[in-house]
Amino acid sequence: MTRDPALEAYFAEAAGWDADRAARTRRSERTAWWVAGAGWSAVVLLSLALMALSPLKRVEPFVIRVDRSTGIVDVVPVYAGTEKFPEAVTRYFLDRYVTVCERFDFATAESDYEECGAFNTPRRNQAWYAKWERTNPHSPLNRYKDGTTVSAHVISISFFTEAGGVRDLAQVRYVRVLHPAGGGAARRSFWIATIQYAYTKPSSDPRTRQWNPLGFKVIAFHADPEVLPDGGSQATPSTSGASQGGAS
Repeated sequence: MTRDPALEAYFAEAAGWDADRAARTRRSERTAWWVAGAGWSAVVLLSLALMALSPLKRVEPFVIRVDRSTGIVDVVPVYAGTEKFPEAVTRYFLDRYVTVCERFDFATAESDYEECGAFNTPRRNQAWYAKWERTNPHSPLNRYKDGTTVSAHVISISFFTEAGGVRDLAQVRYVRVLHPAGGGAARRSFWIATIQYAYTKPSSDPRTRQWNPLGFKVIAFHADPEVLPDGGSQATPSTSGASQGGAS
């Protein structure tokens, strides 16, 4: 059988076209994979860069103050927990702490528990939690579940320094008034609390800052019944047990 040279040349040229088309397809696929790989690499690098920069980003609230007479605008500085405060400020916090933490009323028990915790150090809050735990028979939730309420009123506050040089100590004299359920006669007991305190950096939690905006912290709290000059004590057994549960 004779072979037509023109036909063979045509078939050869057609095979070359198919080879070129297959080569172009392979080159296009390789290019697409390279582009996709470069894109994913860029995404990963960008994510790593954002993660590295995220610690540098923070939001700091500030208050703008406008003078009504002059119209001058300035920014009120945010307290950072380093300035010293007048004694009157510390007296206010000590009064508030004793009044809230030593009282009990089912209507305000949850709020008082959280507010008192806003002034405690983490170690104090552990003891505070244990005192209120339902499994504790001396918990106020168990002692006064019949509707009895307790109020606390500060009588005086004095500051002192221990012989060992420990400062930021205060003694708070206060009276606790127990109001029995059913309208019985109120019972008073007098107490002296020794409190060690400090000013720290205020919490970033808005709920905590609404109670304690200046970072006032109670490090240690110990309450004892006040002894009368004749050697007697004004504290009744029922109130004495409640206060000892809060001592550290």
